[in-house]
Amino acid sequence: MGQVLNDSLFKTIVANTPLISIDLIIQNSQKKILLGKRINRPAQGYWFVPGGRVRKNETLINTFNRLLKEELGISISLSNTTFLGPFEHFYSDSFFGEDVKTHYIALGYKLNIDLDLSKLPDIQHNYYRWVSINDLLSANDVHLHTKYYFQDKK
Repeated sequence: MGQVLNDSLFKTIVANTPLISIDLIIQNSQKKILLGKRINRPAQGYWFVPGGRVRKNETLINTFNRLLKEELGISISLSNTTFLGPFEHFYSDSFFGEDVKTHYIALGYKLNIDLDLSKLPDIQHNYYRWVSINDLLSANDVHLHTKYYFQDKK
């Protein structure tokens, strides 16, 4: 498992470097996307795809497996996903508040799976819903960085 940093060191890192994360774009058999309402900063209060950061000394495969377990309570092989590419996410705040900005390089992975929303963990998101791509793109409460996964990259 990857190294967990103390708050002081992590705050310095967030303030001075980009973080690497994996975002999980989950699509069900009705072609709807799984969104969770974020509990924590950044993107607090917005609907967002599940995901999280890569920890020091944690491989991408181990990060992927950890995030699937923590965020969705499931296990799926990385080979059953589609890599959507890297995306840049810039936030005016961070886990530490409004005085530190966050910059992520998010690696997007798409999975096709049906999930029972009532069985999903509530560590990062306190509500979940399935949303059509059109509704997702037009909603004001879906974070811009989630919308990036469904817009043409230019």
